[in-house]
This record gives sequence, structure tokens and C-alpha cells, in this order.
Amino acid sequence: MSLLPWLNLEDSFPPIDHALSEPDGLLAAGGDLSSKRLLEAYSQGIFPWSSDDQPILWWCPDPRCVIFPDHVHISRSLKKQIRKHPYTVSFNQAFQQVMHHCARGEEEQGGWITEEMKHAYEDLHTQGFAHSVEVWMNEELIGGLYGVCIGKSFFGESMFSLAPNASKIAFAALCKQAERWKFQLIDCQIENEHLLSLGASLIARNEFMEAIQKQIQCAQDFDWVFEHDILDQVLGKG
Repeated sequence: MSLLPWLNLEDSFPPIDHALSEPDGLLAAGGDLSSKRLLEAYSQGIFPWSSDDQPILWWCPDPRCVIFPDHVHISRSLKKQIRKHPYTVSFNQAFQQVMHHCARGEEEQGGWITEEMKHAYEDLHTQGFAHSVEVWMNEELIGGLYGVCIGKSFFGESMFSLAPNASKIAFAALCKQAERWKFQLIDCQIENEHLLSLGASLIARNEFMEAIQKQIQCAQDFDWVFEHDILDQVLGKG
């Protein structure tokens, strides 16, 4: 930790190629979770991730886990399950609830979604930068995810399920709609088996940066509403 750059409130991030290789991508510590700081971070491919008992840690791993929206994988068993249940999917209808459930789900990983972080992303949501995807069954929230969007780059943060495969439905719906909106990729940060099973892959950090630098400049020429035919594809109604 002593070798890491410490960010005072007025400091900028160091170059991302200064990030450590072990642990992979650890770049800096300190700073704050202001909206200005967070938007600066995501625009440079950097994200915060630390436990409640740590200072704020900033990361930019190499390689980077991403999904190309047209590569999302909806398994046969998931399609079969979807056809059996009356799921609905929405954007931005329950952002705080989604964050709350994601925080509870991450407790085993050190509780990195702290109260300070919840407030920070709620502020980004109010400003139109943070978004949630919700999955409902019989008008009850059963799964979802949230992340940050700048231009046409979506940076995924966390997902949760209160029912089997609910987060997979949220992820698939986001990918299908993002493909329609011409998003080049969705940032998944760090790989895990769950993400890889959905079609995520690893790319070099420089390739990731080249993509997002183009995408964050794009205008958001769409509203955050799922198009009906997209949901029909995901929910097996088409």
C-alpha cells in the first residue's frame, strides 16, 4: 500500500499504465467519491473497489473483462425457464433498491458497496449517469444490476438475484438493448464464472481504452426505456 500514489482531493489520477500487476490493476488510493471524481475515473477506464475498512482504492486491470453486446449468451435452460414465468424488465424504476440488494449480495466479498458508495452512485443516478436494470415477477423485484453510462460506454458495477437466474435476465436484456443503441462493448471489470458463462471475454487494456475513448464521445440519442421487441427477444415472447 505504501508504494501506491495517494490522491488528495485536488489530485488527478496517475497514468493507467502505472497500475500494479499484483494485485492486478491497483492504481491509487485516497481521493473521494464525488461525482466529478467518479466521472473522471470511468472516462479513464478506472473504477473504485475497496472494503469498508480500507481507504478508497482505484483499479484499472489488464486484461479487462468486457462483453460485446452481440455476444451475450442465453442458454437453452434459461430460455426454457423464462418461458415458464411472467418476467418483466425495466430501466431506472428502483435504483436505490437495486443498490441495496447488490450491497447485501457483496457482503461476502468484504462489503465494498459502502454507505458512502451508495450515496455517491445515487447522486450519479440523479444526474443521469448511473442506471439500473430491474427484473420483476408478479410486480416483485427479483433481480437486477446497476452501472454508469457515459456517452455509449456502459460500465457495469454489480448485479443481484433473489430468484434463480434473475441477474442473467437483467444482463441479457441490457446487452440486447445496448446492441440496438450501438454500444461497442459493456465493461464487466473483472472476470468471474458467472460473467464468462454469459459471453463475457478478456481484452487487453489498451484495446479497452481505445474503444471507450471513442464511445464516451457519442451522443446518447435514445431514452432509457426498453424497446418492446428487445424484451420480446429476451423474454421469449417473440
